[in-house]
Amino acid sequence: MNRTNDSQQPLYLQVKRHILENIGSGNWRASARVPSENDIVKSFGVSRMTANRALRELRDEGILVRIAGVGSFVADGHARAHPLEIRGIADEIRARGHVHRSEIVSLQRVLAPAELADDFCVGEGSELFCSLIVHFENERPIQLEDRYVLPRLAPDYMNVDFARTTPHDYLVKVAPLQEAEHLLRAEMPNDRTRELLAMRHDEPCLVVIRRTWTAGQIASVARLYYPGSRYEMSGRFRP
Repeated sequence: MNRTNDSQQPLYLQVKRHILENIGSGNWRASARVPSENDIVKSFGVSRMTANRALRELRDEGILVRIAGVGSFVADGHARAHPLEIRGIADEIRARGHVHRSEIVSLQRVLAPAELADDFCVGEGSELFCSLIVHFENERPIQLEDRYVLPRLAPDYMNVDFARTTPHDYLVKVAPLQEAEHLLRAEMPNDRTRELLAMRHDEPCLVVIRRTWTAGQIASVARLYYPGSRYEMSGRFRP
């Protein structure tokens, strides 16, 4: 193991990220033993307290199982204490028995404005990846996805063919989802959004702002726009 060069990220998060990357890549499968506190201290050059915090938090998040006097092991993915599944737009459309396709409006590197820099915990003007994609359901535009991604957590993002896969599906593979936050609101779209979604001039849209975390770091911030007349969200919950 080697310590990452990211000086902005606390050391315990660097250790967590290393472990999560190895689990996400399949290097360490369910029930595999992960490095001990002593191994982490020696390899990363961190304190025992830092190593313990990283392993303890991964245990609390359901990623690891720790057995006193034996070691830490990758938890069975079907038995995690805090499972989190967010269905991507393509899966959602196919679940309705409909056909999904997407069109890439833009895919570029951008400099982070102050608001996004705060979200990603990077300096203002740091590089982010940005994709703007329209998703279609049976050839009708149903979602405009405006997404920003932290390059160090998905370094190959700009090379992905998003006509074949979605940003959601790609990110789930390379930056395993640890936590998510949703903010929903209604607003009137600007002219470009209205045109891309083929909306009426007086039609509002539903906006979902989604932040996702991996290894204790925000990996992606997406604004998802839906035509108000063609989309609704519903859920059933039990206390």
